Parts: sequence; C-alpha cells; structure tokens
Amino acid sequence: MATPPQTIPPTHLALIQHAPTQPLVLSEIPTPHLVPGSTILRVEAAAIISYQRDIYNGTRQYPYPTPLVPGSWCIGRIIQTGPDAVKLRPSQLVLFDSFIHARDDPSLAFLSGISDGGHPGARKLMAGEWRDSSFAQYVRVPLENCHALDEARLCGPLVDGGLGYTVEQLTWLGMALVGYGGLRSIGLQAGETVIVAPATGGFGGAAALVAAAMDARVVAMGRNVDTLRRLEEMSERVRTVRTGGGGDEEVEALKKFGEADAFLDLSPPGAAESAHLKSAIRALRKGGRVSLMGGPEGDVAFPYRELVFKDVLLKAQWMYHADTARDLIKLVKSGMLRLDQVRVAGRFALEEWEMAFEVAVGMRFDEVTVMSGW
Repeated sequence: MATPPQTIPPTHLALIQHAPTQPLVLSEIPTPHLVPGSTILRVEAAAIISYQRDIYNGTRQYPYPTPLVPGSWCIGRIIQTGPDAVKLRPSQLVLFDSFIHARDDPSLAFLSGISDGGHPGARKLMAGEWRDSSFAQYVRVPLENCHALDEARLCGPLVDGGLGYTVEQLTWLGMALVGYGGLRSIGLQAGETVIVAPATGGFGGAAALVAAAMDARVVAMGRNVDTLRRLEEMSERVRTVRTGGGGDEEVEALKKFGEADAFLDLSPPGAAESAHLKSAIRALRKGGRVSLMGGPEGDVAFPYRELVFKDVLLKAQWMYHADTARDLIKLVKSGMLRLDQVRVAGRFALEEWEMAFEVAVGMRFDEVTVMSGW
C-alpha cells in the first residue's frame, strides 16, 4: 500500500517560465500529487548548471515545453511514495537523477527541466507527468530516478564514522555522473591511463576526479592553467597537459605519460574546430577506446586512418545508464571519491534565481551552486 501521507500544503512556491526566453517568475502553484510510479520530494538543494542561464534566455536553443518549472538534478527528501514503492520511504534523503527514460521504450529520454531530447516520444514524456522540475519547494519524480543516500554515512560527523558532507556538496554527484557514465561505457579499468578533455570545465574536471577515484591514471587536458593546477592538487593520480593548438608537440606532451588506453571527450558546443580531439586520439595505444560525450555544434573532423590502423573503439553516448547513479553513490560512500573539497559557490532562495545563475557561470569543476525554497 502507499506510504502514509505526510503533511503537504495544497500550494507551494516554484519558478515558472511561461514562454521561451521570458524571465522566470516566482509563483504559488498547486503542489504536485502522487501518480503511479512516482514519489514527491521536498527539494533540499537543486543544482544549477553553469550554462543554465543560457538555456532559458535562448542562447542555447534547447527544446522544452512551456510553461515549465525549470531545474535539473537535486538532493531531496521523500515526502510521499506511491503504492509500487518497495524500498524508498518517507523522510529518506535521495539524489534525483534528472535523466528520465520512457518505461515502455528506454531508448527515449529527456533531461528534466532542460531538454525534451528532440524525439516526439521523449517530447510527449516531458510534456506530461514529469513536466515540472526542481526549482520549486516540491517536485514529483519517477521512483526509478530517486537514489537513496545513506545520510548517516555521507552527512554524519567524522567521530561517528560519517564523512561530514553537506547536502549542498552532495549535489556535485549530478556533475560527476555524466563523466562516470562515459568512463564506464568504455570499460575503464584500474591502472589504465585515460585522457580527459577538455578537463577544465565543470563536467570535464569532475570526470577527471572520478577517473582517479576509479584507480586510473588521468591525463587532463585544458587551457586554464590555474584549473589544471587545482586538479593536480586534488589527486596525485592526475597529470595535466595544456592544450596548445594541436600538432606533434601536443601529442608528444600527452605521450610523455605513456600511450593512453582510453580517451573521454566532453567537448562544449564551441569546440568543433578544436585540435584536442585529434591529438588525444593520436596519443592512444593500439586497441584504445574513445568515449564521445560532448556536444560540439556542427560536424567534427576525425583522424580516420589513425582510428582504423590502431583498431580504436569509438563509442558515443548521451548521458548514462540507469545503474550508473547507484554505483557512483557507492564510490562516494566508500570514501574513494571524496567530496570534502567541493566548495559551495552559493546557496540561493528561489527569488534570487538571477543572482544564482550569474554565480553559476563562474563555477569551477569543484564548486556547486544551488537553489532552495526553504
């Protein structure tokens, strides 16, 4: 049977975008109710992505329905679960994984509060029960997208065997999930060498630290010298190479650490002409693997013959698979992937969304910016 309902007000506060490019508006709207296969979360900390402002002002023309409660992943506390919940329970702290799949066709998915994925089926899914995301006091989400967090272990005091993380620091899990999905897709093993590029953005830097936590040796490529230095400070398994326009010199700088077994690419939209992709592939050993998880605009040139003669496996993937979040949480719970150096760039009320978006733009890979209606 369904869990006993906890006290939920009939209305709650949420940010709404009524039409694309229009400013968000703080509004009082009906509180979401349970539907089959759902749970209601109190949003404790909603993550803000560094480019989220550009999504809603139209700079990045992502497709999504309006009116919309925007958002992304979050850390929440379960208020109610439906009759089909067997493990999740009220008051439990969870990670809401915002990559939502269709139950009757797992090949279709969308990003909660951000993008409908561009397929008619995914568009229908986002426009329905899961339309509203986490920039609100409460949110309704699919059961399978809620991943239980051991609050005593993750947030408890060190003297009691806890790790002492804050709820805000735990939102960094969503950033790390993306790169972890790519690393798993090419079977990264302990002791292997992986190139991560660009590694000075949020997702790339997080991926470098995740790879190091997986006991791999990491070669992080990027332009920002200070960020590269910070990566080396955070893990003894990370070495860095500053991107320099490609060519033999850049390849040799990568090979200084030995031929790489794998390469994870997380190129942003403006990186279609970047030479780092070719350099990293040239630095791979025979039989190396490549995971493509970026989003360059337009076509990208590959060193075709290099890929063929080296028997390189090329694997493209959007986001990650369903079990990735659970395994990443295990990595953090074990202490192998540490969050104590994650810094909170800012925690903002819902009505402070413009300031929150501004702060998020300047985040480093080891920082989080969050919003909360509490």
